[in-house]
Amino acid sequence: MALPLSILDLSPIDAGSSSGQALRNTIKLAQRADALGYTRYWLSEHHNTSMTASPVPEIMIAHVAQATERIHVGSGGVMLPNHSPLKVAEGFRVLEALHPGRIDLGIGRAPGTDPRTALALRRSREALNADDFPEQLTELLAFAQEEEFPVGHPFRTVKATPMDVQLPPIWLLGSSDFSAQAAAAFGLGFSFAHHINPEFAVPAIRLYRENFQPSKRLPAPHVILTTGVICADTDEEVEGLSQAMALTFLRLRTGRAGQIASPEEARAYQYNAMERGMIDEARRRQIAGRPEVVKEKLLTLVQQTGADELMISAMMYGFENRVRLIELLAAAFELPAATSYPAQQSTAQI
Repeated sequence: MALPLSILDLSPIDAGSSSGQALRNTIKLAQRADALGYTRYWLSEHHNTSMTASPVPEIMIAHVAQATERIHVGSGGVMLPNHSPLKVAEGFRVLEALHPGRIDLGIGRAPGTDPRTALALRRSREALNADDFPEQLTELLAFAQEEEFPVGHPFRTVKATPMDVQLPPIWLLGSSDFSAQAAAAFGLGFSFAHHINPEFAVPAIRLYRENFQPSKRLPAPHVILTTGVICADTDEEVEGLSQAMALTFLRLRTGRAGQIASPEEARAYQYNAMERGMIDEARRRQIAGRPEVVKEKLLTLVQQTGADELMISAMMYGFENRVRLIELLAAAFELPAATSYPAQQSTAQI
């Protein structure tokens, strides 16, 4: 069986572009991924940033699912502590009703933003500091009608609507042992963020598999491994795009977050010694190269972790470059609908 290949899209805003264009690019990229044979297309939740245009994945899921035909569309993810479980359950039941069998509900527990913005989202310091993610997840499953609220619980008679639609498949996202243990205990699929914490991928996935408890939703453990990839036709292009993303993350880490830097900006930037150390670290988190090099590295990573699926974080400067990235990987991995594309053909036909 071929390795399923999917995409995580943060709707990056390229230097000199706009958030509206970034969102339109997301829809176009999803259409290309759908045609190429990718399995899933997930949208993220990030707040108070000029780097991405992805604060409300539910809205983008609806637009992407409407604009595509077969690809599964989901959240990567909805940050559950920012929302009420009932609201999440109802929103994704509506999506499932409109696009049956094609929606994924990826759940995370990080705020997806800075502490002050998280406070604005949750509206109290008590909510901001609460350590109740397992309770929230239990509520979500109860509203999915897979678990029952105990007798006397104030929500026991509350039903998520539409009532005749099941909640789509739930995936727990994470980059730590906490997420691995929670996904195992609740019998949920697990998506590990290798691009955030690459060193912990192997032990976290092992922990998840060893402790997995079969559930109504999932009889056996299932892992999606997400990692950042930069891929292009030539080594020169790869180097320029890698430098651009390293500068983008340097600015993020040093409180100067902005739009996705261009290769030209990165080449002109004068790094000090501390900054060079930081960009070296950022680049170690990326898998970069021409298609055959990237494929070999990704397959090695899958072999090391035992992941069942691979998801590519498509954070890279330039919409045309992101289209080319997914074309090259689709051809390298021989996805069912993929064919080879000449280097000059890309977004002009979208």
